[in-house]
Amino acid sequence: MRRDIPAPGAGASAGSLWASDAIAEMIRALDIPYVLLNPGSSFRGLHDSLVNHLGNIDPQMLVVLHEEHAVAIAHGYAKVTGKPLAAIVHSNVGLMHASMAIFNAWVDRVPVLVLGATGPVDAAKRRPWIDWMHTAQDQGALVRDFSKWDAQPASVAASYEALLRAK
Repeated sequence: MRRDIPAPGAGASAGSLWASDAIAEMIRALDIPYVLLNPGSSFRGLHDSLVNHLGNIDPQMLVVLHEEHAVAIAHGYAKVTGKPLAAIVHSNVGLMHASMAIFNAWVDRVPVLVLGATGPVDAAKRRPWIDWMHTAQDQGALVRDFSKWDAQPASVAASYEALLRAK
């Protein structure tokens, strides 16, 4: 694990940073220049943090029309530069749409950071219908056979660890 990257928001007072702000800061700390996404409600907090907390700079958000496009562009960028980009995909169906491009990057041995979203992990916190439709117990199972590594962190600290390990 790389421990030379300080925890984002380390200087912030307790409670002054949204979890999505902290994750956006970690993406910045990992020197990911662009984040590709097709806007989705399951990661609206992170989308908001990229725009309003970081000012859509480092990383800059690139909006695409389909999750497969997001991962394919990240694949091409990494192929040319040798540096990974991040693609953020909507829960369940977004990951399914992205799966072919994830497979292509895996076969080509090209690094791509795919961030998936989900509904509340705690079933007691889910709203009727919508959160149940956008939550899976194990989303990684959809792409595990052709991914180098996956995690479904349930806290900000676990998200830091997952991003450090993935990078």
